[in-house]
Amino acid sequence: MFITLLSFMTGLNEMLDGLIVNRTPHIRIYKEISVNTDQPIKRWLNSPNNYHFIESVKAGNSRVEILKSREILNTLSQDDRVLGYSRKISSPAFFNLGTIDIAGFLNGVDVEEEIKYYRFTDYVTKGNPIDIKNIPNSIILGKPLADKLLADLGDIIQITTSQGDRFQLKVVGYYQSGIADFDKTQSFASVATTQKILGKGPDYITDIQVKLKDILQAPLVAPEFQKKFKTNAMDIQRANAQFETGTKVRNIISYAVGITLLIVAGFGIYNILNMMIYEKMDTIAILKATGFSGGDVKSIFIIISLTIGIAGCIAGLFFGFLFTAFISTIPFNTEALPTIKTYPVSYRLLFYFIAFCFSLITTFLAGWFPASKASKIDPVDIIRGK
Repeated sequence: MFITLLSFMTGLNEMLDGLIVNRTPHIRIYKEISVNTDQPIKRWLNSPNNYHFIESVKAGNSRVEILKSREILNTLSQDDRVLGYSRKISSPAFFNLGTIDIAGFLNGVDVEEEIKYYRFTDYVTKGNPIDIKNIPNSIILGKPLADKLLADLGDIIQITTSQGDRFQLKVVGYYQSGIADFDKTQSFASVATTQKILGKGPDYITDIQVKLKDILQAPLVAPEFQKKFKTNAMDIQRANAQFETGTKVRNIISYAVGITLLIVAGFGIYNILNMMIYEKMDTIAILKATGFSGGDVKSIFIIISLTIGIAGCIAGLFFGFLFTAFISTIPFNTEALPTIKTYPVSYRLLFYFIAFCFSLITTFLAGWFPASKASKIDPVDIIRGK
């Protein structure tokens, strides 16, 4: 039960984590829109005898694109800690349905890097994701957005940019992340197509998504990139702090329930050995009368206990694996997760190692106390009692 329970719950946790983490870069490099704190009035009234205040300062003339993006990409390609990176352009857009404009977002992506590092293919439920690179002026729509636009594969839709420019795109696929509200507004095109729609040059990008070789280095590397590139950088741990906390709590609950099962099993073995000692009182008396010491009797019962533990452990690991494999074949069909066909499970060897070690320790302790009790029995008292 320990193996099956932990494999099933960990599989579910990994599936839920994957909905967010698989599509999240380890470090996101971007340009945050912010107000300029160096206002001209400060320079004009730069004296301790003058006082001024400004209210409701607006972020005027702030640029959303990353400056010197080509230099940043060259630096990232030479960094040994970086596994890979992909460019991205995020822009609001209106999807035109007759006279109605539906608000959404257009994401320009490097599709090959998205497939390689961020499992983009797993989330494209219909169509081929590489088509947005190979077919000019093409787009992949979030499935709920496509349903709202009544857009089938091969249809032409029209979008309007925030600058008022209109552009027609061919639908080549559907995207579904499992988060319905997110999918209602999202669409994906190639970086080149998005730059053309927005009327920007080939260096225009708003995000650089970095994948590190070691995700644990992200909190240390992100501030370094922010300082070096003079822009904003967010690590995955900080971006998903609440989600990480939820994952830790779920894992703690899973292990607590599993270990409780092992402890209950240990008490079962203790009761079996305790009853066995009472039933074998005559045998213990004969053993001691024929020269067996208390230590010998204790060793016999501990060996019996460990034999039960090892046999039960091997059987438990085997049946735990079988039950886990059975659960992984049970159909799990939901519209929210179209790429998940069966219940997710995890086959981590760590669970089998923990179960093996804990069962040996539990059975040893469960056998130790009855064995100590048996070793102290006086054979004369038993014979008199008979």
